[in-house]
Amino acid sequence: MTNREAMLEKLADLDTQHAVAVAGGGQKYVDRHHARGKLTARERIELLVDPGSAFLELSPLAGWGSDFTVGASLVTGIGVVEGVECLVTANDPTVKGGASNPWTVKKAFRAAQIAEENNLPTISLVESGGADLPTQKEIFIPGGRLFRDLTRSSARKQPTIALVFGNSTAGGAYVPGMSDYTVFVRGGAKVFLGGPPLVKMATGEESDDESLGGAEMHARVSGLADYLAEDEHDAIRIGRRIVARLNRRHGGGRADHGPLDARHGVRPASTRGSQSSFAEPDADPGTLLDLIPTDLKEPFDPREVIVRIVDGTSAHNGKPFDEFKPLYGTSLVTGWAQLHGHPIGILANAQGVLFSEEAQKATQFIQLANQADTPLLFLHNTTGYMVGKEYEQGGIIKHGAQMINAVSNSTVPHLSVIMGASYGAGNYGMNGRAFDPRFLFTWPSAKSAVMGPAQLAGVLEIVAQQSAESKGETFDAEGFKGIKDYVEASVEEQSLPYFLSGMLYDDGVIDPRDTRTVLAICLSVIANTPIRGAEGYGVFRT
Repeated sequence: MTNREAMLEKLADLDTQHAVAVAGGGQKYVDRHHARGKLTARERIELLVDPGSAFLELSPLAGWGSDFTVGASLVTGIGVVEGVECLVTANDPTVKGGASNPWTVKKAFRAAQIAEENNLPTISLVESGGADLPTQKEIFIPGGRLFRDLTRSSARKQPTIALVFGNSTAGGAYVPGMSDYTVFVRGGAKVFLGGPPLVKMATGEESDDESLGGAEMHARVSGLADYLAEDEHDAIRIGRRIVARLNRRHGGGRADHGPLDARHGVRPASTRGSQSSFAEPDADPGTLLDLIPTDLKEPFDPREVIVRIVDGTSAHNGKPFDEFKPLYGTSLVTGWAQLHGHPIGILANAQGVLFSEEAQKATQFIQLANQADTPLLFLHNTTGYMVGKEYEQGGIIKHGAQMINAVSNSTVPHLSVIMGASYGAGNYGMNGRAFDPRFLFTWPSAKSAVMGPAQLAGVLEIVAQQSAESKGETFDAEGFKGIKDYVEASVEEQSLPYFLSGMLYDDGVIDPRDTRTVLAICLSVIANTPIRGAEGYGVFRT
């Protein structure tokens, strides 16, 4: 099987997994929802964002491998509304009425973090029955952060808008309650701390949904509703008009800086806030599928990836990629490029292993990017830092620590794409999830764990053998084989991209051919805030 055939097989499976998320609660519940005259979460988003513009969905596989529906009954992503990039969240009412489970909360936290870091308004499309009661112990205490994030967003002058289409009960009532702007759909929105049954039990009072929390009551009596919409389409129209009046500016420029282009999905503007032309890549991004070996132990040249995702030669009368220190630390490629007009620095693993030279090269390059206020892109394919007596004596720990120090204290925005392996401390040095990159995506070929499955199982066997020998016992290699096989299979499963994406350790598994567009959208979003490099670092051990 060729590399392309293997990747196409993985992409077909990825499409299947995404289809599960898009299906929500299933056709039965979608039909029931439509029969009530309601739109689905994704239909609402499609009407909300500007026609022809891109919508970058985030964490679509959240909850994969858990007992909950894939997608975690919440759709999140970045879209352009009236020319303004916004963070959009939409409850999926076809999944248990949009009730929040533990993965919903984690997905919402990640969305709020993205809005905060990139200075984005938040639009909440609300229809939720509140917490999934059987798992309330995992939701109630940490879930308060959702309300904290909304109020802090408002304090940062990052507007919050709630369009309420249906139930928003109990703690969920505070989503519109803590938003800057609220739109309630007549006959649909029901917002109350306690519904009629709970009120009856608590106070003995008889009430109904409309008098207790209906849209018209909140518009005329309580004042919780700022706008009363006639139907869902009207609510979305009002929401778009609210955004149009926010007077938002992109990257310090005017609001008419140019929305995400309908043809390319991105704005051709640099992070400096000025217009910049760009050329398509010198090599066809479609041929990325031919590059990634089926066996991740087989190296591939990341320069071939870079030339397929960065702007082409004709954009700036020179090479598309200006490599830095090409003859030193050759298993890590570093250099400068542009992507849809945005300047970036790139660190890409070449031969998998990181030696002391690569770590020192990376440290210097990251510092240079911070001096130049230039975002960094990390392309992962590493088995980690080199081990062995020679390398330990040569200072691999302190050199790796220098690289991790530089990554940790760098203040320019970071983007990460895990193309192949991302094992051990190499994941840390290459800016894995623990180091808070602005965005992190994986390819279907990606794997990430403390080490490769075979290596980890082999280490356990060696430790078990040494333990038996220390006790004067005979090691039963044949008997241990079953344990070794089980561990290897478990680690293999837990290092695969769906599992990692389900845990929200990335922002989505993407088709390699979409990498350029996805990164360009991210760079445009990043440009909503000033980019300033670090002014100091921790102690670098020498």
